[in-house]
Amino acid sequence: MIGGLGCYMVLLVVGVPETPAGYLGLRQSISALSNYIILPSFVLVAASGILAMVVHEPFINKGWVWLKAMTGILLFEATLGIVGSKASVAKQKAEEILAGTAEIGALDTLLAQERATLAIVMAIAVANVILGVWRPRRITPDFSWEKEEKAKAAASPAPLISD
Repeated sequence: MIGGLGCYMVLLVVGVPETPAGYLGLRQSISALSNYIILPSFVLVAASGILAMVVHEPFINKGWVWLKAMTGILLFEATLGIVGSKASVAKQKAEEILAGTAEIGALDTLLAQERATLAIVMAIAVANVILGVWRPRRITPDFSWEKEEKAKAAASPAPLISD
């Protein structure tokens, strides 16, 4: 996923052509990259994270896992809501410029906003990977209700087994 976002960033930084027709081609490339690499990669990332929590029960009690899940939700919102919509809005704007109904200067503003948004999405994705590798031990959720239940179970006498 980070590789797909990196490709997107490279296309935005170095691949911006001078003509509206060339820009439309760039937008189509970014749209294909989003549809065939970034979004499917995100689905795999999210599914594998949820599956890891389900299969490996101790993960449920780890604070870093919940923090990683929250950054995953942010990543989901950013990927679908921002990256996808920015790509489609810019593609539509390029089509309008090509048709002569919009000015070419509108692309500069869109590109600047898109680069900034993509940088934030990249930062969240990298933070998510760092959490998965580093696994900080100091982030612990307060499952005091679980501790109380375990203490009650330990304090209660074991049931008598009768013949």
